[in-house]
Amino acid sequence: MMIGYARVSKADGSQVLDLQIDALKKAGVDENRIYHDYASSRKDSRPGLESCLKALQPGNTLVVWKLDRLGRDMKDLITMIDDLHASKINFKVLEGHGAKIDTTTANGRLIFGIFASLAEYERELIRERTYAGLAAARARGRKGGRPTKMDKATLKMAMAAMSDRNAVSSDIAKRLGMTTTTLYKYVNGDGTLKAAGDKIMNK
Repeated sequence: MMIGYARVSKADGSQVLDLQIDALKKAGVDENRIYHDYASSRKDSRPGLESCLKALQPGNTLVVWKLDRLGRDMKDLITMIDDLHASKINFKVLEGHGAKIDTTTANGRLIFGIFASLAEYERELIRERTYAGLAAARARGRKGGRPTKMDKATLKMAMAAMSDRNAVSSDIAKRLGMTTTTLYKYVNGDGTLKAAGDKIMNK
């Protein structure tokens, strides 16, 4: 099943979604399965994207008009595409200079793999900086580190909350003290467990 997402930067009527929605429909996306947002700055909430991510299930394909409609910057984009890859969700970009992607094809899967590698590289850099910071802190007699954000008790609350079809994942993540990306790492949009969540529950 294909699910579409469209976004424009202004809600004042000066930008419209028609071009994107027409392209998504032409690509075979049912109009009832197209989510959208009017969001400009990085701080603007994107309830349409939240609902879209919640609706996606393994084997589905997320379709966008252009790559920049999904992520607002490279780091944001790499993280989201890596999450899609980990969740076994396909990704298709319809337009863009050299940025057409379809992960149901061999070339598209190669691009997906490159994004996954970039995400892993970013995680390794963060991990190295964290370890270096902790080592420096210990050398000065201080202890540090961020507490684990997901344990069995928190995971059970997340599963129960996400199973509510009317729940908003960003609100759930905020109440649990984590990002939406972290929440979706462990739990699917319907409250079922992902591989990372299974690992915690089976400890």
